Amino acid sequence: MLYFLALFLLIFWFTRIYHNRLMVIQAALSFILAECFGKLVSTLHSNYQPFVELKDVNLLIVKEVNNSFPSDHTIVFFSICVSFALMRKHQWYIWLPLAGLVGLSRIWVGVHYPADVAVGALLATLAALIMYRITPHLRLVRLSLEKYSQFENKVFRINN
Repeated sequence: MLYFLALFLLIFWFTRIYHNRLMVIQAALSFILAECFGKLVSTLHSNYQPFVELKDVNLLIVKEVNNSFPSDHTIVFFSICVSFALMRKHQWYIWLPLAGLVGLSRIWVGVHYPADVAVGALLATLAALIMYRITPHLRLVRLSLEKYSQFENKVFRINN
């Protein structure tokens, strides 16, 4: 699913629509902020995955033993999908269930506890909401998008 998410980011970027590019930047910044939140929270609490601590966990994927709190996959998907849902309000029913299903899958395959997923989702949603409010007002973002568009127009100029 990570590959599909990356593909959607690329597709939205290369539509050459300002709103879509702003959404991709916002999603990327949300992910970075959510990962910072996750690293901070993981220093306050640590636990091994369910397949390490519990008997009879049917591990469905190969996973190394490490701190499972909070779920990084959940952070990735919620930060990006909530960003998409905020920017494309008419498509929330696609992005939010997708993020939720990824979170549930992490529990299903035996690599995270429900609290790992819940905290990852909460941190990522908080980061997405913060970036939704901040990103459109960042001068650096606006200037970068403008300069990139100018560069792209020069490179891909079609002669009439």
